[in-house]
Amino acid sequence: MAAILGGGLGGLSTGYYLLKNNISNNNNLKLLLLEATDYCGGWIKSIKTKDYIFEQGPRTIRPRGTVGLNTLNMIQDLGLSEHISAIKPDHPAAKNRMIYVNNTLHLLPSSLKGIFQKSEPFSKPLIYAVLNDLLSPQKELKDDSIYNFVERRFGKEIADYAVAPMICGICAGDAKEISVKFLMRSLFEYEQNDGGVIKGVLKSLFKTKNQEEIVLSELAKRAVEEKWNVYSIKGGLEIIPTVMKQYLKENNVDLQLNSKVEELEFIDSSLVNVKKGNGEVLPANHVYSSIPSHALAKLVSKQHPELSKLLSDIPFVTVGIVNLYFSTQKPLITPAFGFLVPPIENSPILGVVFDSCCIPDQKGTVLTVMLGGRWFIEKFGSDITKEKLLEIAVKEIKTILKIDESVAAHHVNILHKCIPQYVIGHYERVGEIREYISCNNLPISLVGSSYDGVGINDVIYSAKTQVEEDVNK
Repeated sequence: MAAILGGGLGGLSTGYYLLKNNISNNNNLKLLLLEATDYCGGWIKSIKTKDYIFEQGPRTIRPRGTVGLNTLNMIQDLGLSEHISAIKPDHPAAKNRMIYVNNTLHLLPSSLKGIFQKSEPFSKPLIYAVLNDLLSPQKELKDDSIYNFVERRFGKEIADYAVAPMICGICAGDAKEISVKFLMRSLFEYEQNDGGVIKGVLKSLFKTKNQEEIVLSELAKRAVEEKWNVYSIKGGLEIIPTVMKQYLKENNVDLQLNSKVEELEFIDSSLVNVKKGNGEVLPANHVYSSIPSHALAKLVSKQHPELSKLLSDIPFVTVGIVNLYFSTQKPLITPAFGFLVPPIENSPILGVVFDSCCIPDQKGTVLTVMLGGRWFIEKFGSDITKEKLLEIAVKEIKTILKIDESVAAHHVNILHKCIPQYVIGHYERVGEIREYISCNNLPISLVGSSYDGVGINDVIYSAKTQVEEDVNK
C-alpha cells in the first residue's frame, strides 16, 4: 500500500498520477490518502454566490511551458475543458499590469515598442537595461538573490520596480532573499557561462534546444494556438480539486479526512508505520508526503533529527487575503489584471488583483487584496485580527483607486505559513534532503510546493515527475 500525506493539490495530483501509472501498468496498488482537515484542496478555496466569486487562494493559471501544458492535459482528462475561461493576448488583464509608486498607479510596458519609450516610474527607456547587461562584467557565483542579480545585470530601477514587486505577487517574498534560480535560472546560467544575459540569449539561438517532449491534449494545443495568457475556471478554481477528489474516490482510493498523522516510523526500505493521532498505526510500503516541509519535519524528528532540521530550514510566510465586492454597476477600476506595490514603498499591502476583470461571471467590482507575506509580522504583529486587516485593506483600496462606494460583501482570511520561500541555497538544500532520503533507503517521496516550485503547475508537475521516477526505479 502507498500512503499519501495531505489532501491539497500536491496530494490529489500524486493520487491521480499513481492511478494513471497503476492502470497503464496493470498493477493492483492500494492507495490511501490522509488529510488532517475536513477539506481537500489545500489553499485553493472558492466562495461562489450568484453575484461574485471570492478566490481565497490562487485564481488564475498560466498555460506556459511543459509544466503549464501538463496541467491542461490533466484538466482535459478530468473532463473540465468546458469550464475553462481563457484570457488571450488582447484582453485587458493580459495587457494591463500596474505598479503603485509615489502614490500613483503606473502601467508597465507590455510591448516591444514600450521598451524604447520612457515610462514612469523608470527614469530611462527600458532599452538602457539591455545596454547595462552588455556592459556589465561577469560575476562568478554559485547562487545569488534575484534582486542582486537583476540590479547587477539590468540596473537598480528594474530590480526595485519590476522584479521586487513581481516576487511579492508570485510568492509574497523579498527579492533580496529569494534565489535567482527560483525564476531566472537560465538567465543566471547565461551570466555564469557566457558572461551576460544578452550574450547567453544570442548564443542560445544557435544551439539545438533539448526541450522535454510532451504529448499535447486538444485543450493544450488550443492554448498554444490561441496564445492564452492565463486562464481561470468558471465557477471557481476549487472545481479542480473537487473533481480530482471525486476521481480518486471513484477509483477506490481510501480517502480519509480529519486524519492527522503524528509520526512516521521507518522500519526498513519497504515498510513505514504511519501513526495517526488517534493511536491507529497504518503500515505502508511507501509514503508520498505533500504536506509542508515544516509539518513533515515534526513527523520524522524522532528517528531522523538531521532530516527534520533540513526540512525545518525551508522558511514560509503568512499572507492576509481580503476579498471585496462592490455591487454598483458603475465602473470603479481601469480594466487590468491588477497592481503590485514594490517593497520600497513600505506599504501594508503587496498588491491587488482585479478579479472582476480576470474571472468570468462577476457582477459589480470584485477585488482581492494581498497583505503581509515576508513582512506580515513586521507590519501587523502576531495577533492581528481579521477585522483590522479588513479595515487596512479597505482604507488602502479607497485611497489608491479613489473608490467612494461602500463594500457590499467581504471575506478575510489569514493563510498561516502558506507559501515556502526559495531563499538563496534552496535547491542545494532540497538536494541534501533527497540525498539523505536516498542514502538512508527511506521509503518516502517528497512532492509539492516546499520543494519543486510554488505555483499550481509546479505542484502538479512535481507529483507527476516523482511518481514516474519511482515507477521507473
